[in-house]
Amino acid sequence: MGSAAGDPPPSGSDPEVRVEAAEGFAGAADGFERLWTPHRMAYIRGDRKPADPDDAEQCPFCRAPHGSDADGLIVHRGELCFVVLNLFPYNPGHLMVCPYRHVSSYVDLDEAELREFTALTRTAVRVLAATSAPHGFNLGMNQGEVAGAGIAAHLHQHVVPRWGGDANFLPVIGRTKALPELLEDTRLRLAAAWPAA
Repeated sequence: MGSAAGDPPPSGSDPEVRVEAAEGFAGAADGFERLWTPHRMAYIRGDRKPADPDDAEQCPFCRAPHGSDADGLIVHRGELCFVVLNLFPYNPGHLMVCPYRHVSSYVDLDEAELREFTALTRTAVRVLAATSAPHGFNLGMNQGEVAGAGIAAHLHQHVVPRWGGDANFLPVIGRTKALPELLEDTRLRLAAAWPAA
């Protein structure tokens, strides 16, 4: 495919996923193929993770609503909360419900925020069910960095559509997720299906 087996794709090459045989990799063929996903390095390096998690100006969830919906991957804007696509999704359509206010804990939401947060989570499930026909959902919040929150300083609820067999060898062994749709296409599809207020 244009590069020696086992070598990463040449710089400046098309960023599409590359699959290559590993013959001669590290001097010995191992029978594996390599799936090159250089775009994932932004997530691994934490390129978009704020240096100071308590600084709302650095928070991606605080910054997203200040731009266009397309630039911020926003699917729906409510009065107190909004719905955004995950930039590094577990599955196509992986949504997050966030309050506009920069709070880290579920118990920090006031009553009005809590009502809208819950209503938007419910609507997210309904919209994904109507547009993607998943077999189930993972809903959850990781409270604190030790609990797995990538952005621990700003509360967000994950809504992840799931299909039978979606946890195949690729993410389990290869730690790679193949997504069949561009984020902008997913955002447009879900935003168009979101019910009017």
